Amino acid sequence: MSRSTWSCFAYARSVKPLAVGLVGLSVAILILLGAIPRAYAISIELKGAAPDRIERQRQAANGDLPLPSTPNVGKLDERLANKQLTRGDPVLLRIFKDESEFEIWMKKDNRYVHFATYPICHWSGDLGPKLVEGDKQSPEGFYTITRKRLHRSGRWPRSFNLGFPNVLDRSLLRTGSYLLIHGGCSSVGCYAMTDAVMTEIFGLVYDAIKAGQDYVPVHVFPFRMTNENLASHVESEWRDFWINLKEGYDSFERTRLPPRISVCNGRYSILDAAPGEGGAHPPLAVCGETAAVLQAEETLQNIVHQPSRWKALSVEEQRLVALLPLPIETIAAQHLAAKSTNTKSRPPRAVAAAPLPRLQCNLGLASCRRFLALQQRSYQVRTTKGKTGVATARSNRN
Repeated sequence: MSRSTWSCFAYARSVKPLAVGLVGLSVAILILLGAIPRAYAISIELKGAAPDRIERQRQAANGDLPLPSTPNVGKLDERLANKQLTRGDPVLLRIFKDESEFEIWMKKDNRYVHFATYPICHWSGDLGPKLVEGDKQSPEGFYTITRKRLHRSGRWPRSFNLGFPNVLDRSLLRTGSYLLIHGGCSSVGCYAMTDAVMTEIFGLVYDAIKAGQDYVPVHVFPFRMTNENLASHVESEWRDFWINLKEGYDSFERTRLPPRISVCNGRYSILDAAPGEGGAHPPLAVCGETAAVLQAEETLQNIVHQPSRWKALSVEEQRLVALLPLPIETIAAQHLAAKSTNTKSRPPRAVAAAPLPRLQCNLGLASCRRFLALQQRSYQVRTTKGKTGVATARSNRN
């Protein structure tokens, strides 16, 4: 999988940027002449060249916020009133990765109505589910936010845990932790919404839970689940999984109510909500086979990662392996493929380059220009080789 990297320059907070956007020799000249006391190189890497995500991160890094198509978060109450909604109304969230869109739906009378669509500043990985911790993949599926999953402190004080892995993920031995919806515009496995937008989203979710909504559904799709979009991905290895997700998408489109969702044999089972059912349902129920897999999850994880044992499994271990919704060879191959696409270390968040010495020289002289060019190359090498000293936050462990 190709990787795309772009760099920009941000300056110390105490110094107002004098030349945002200058690159190459011009940056080196400004540093040498003392116009910029200190510079930091920020490297952002994305799996699968995604120009829209790169552009949004560039905008956020340059302070060009809000992003285009962002609702006016300063007029939340006015926007709610225009749709006859109030803070505390039940909410449902939908995420569309390919379109980088995040929707909030709110309950009005006996149906949910669309309230707002926000641009997602950043998500990581490619289309498809998250498989294994460390694959840097943002998940897809049906998740639930509860009061315990709200974060009001730490690095992202207004965020919530998506609840990955859910019971379907666990039944397929998928692993990962601390997958959040949070602010900012950098993320490894999470969904980053910018701080201002996240403040609004968090407030609406918090108010709904405080008013009595025990479970907030979050439906995460690879793209808008139209027949045309599915047809354009007919060759994808995840097509069957996406067809299963489409059942939940179609149910909500028909009824404008959260569907009843359970898990059995590695699939979501979708039932339309009955007329008059206004509330969101509890987290995913499971059938007997799936419950047995969940009870033996740790044992099965050990087996799947030790292929040398597969021909010498005990009778009980063979019974447990037979309960898996996919052949153990398929699960192991998926995990291996996910890890192999991310063998490189995490991209550095910010590398502080040693400041170049201040030097006065005549730029009209060829010798001065050659010296500046050499200093620029040296600066770039030090920046590339620098290492971040900041420990990766728990929300970026994936």
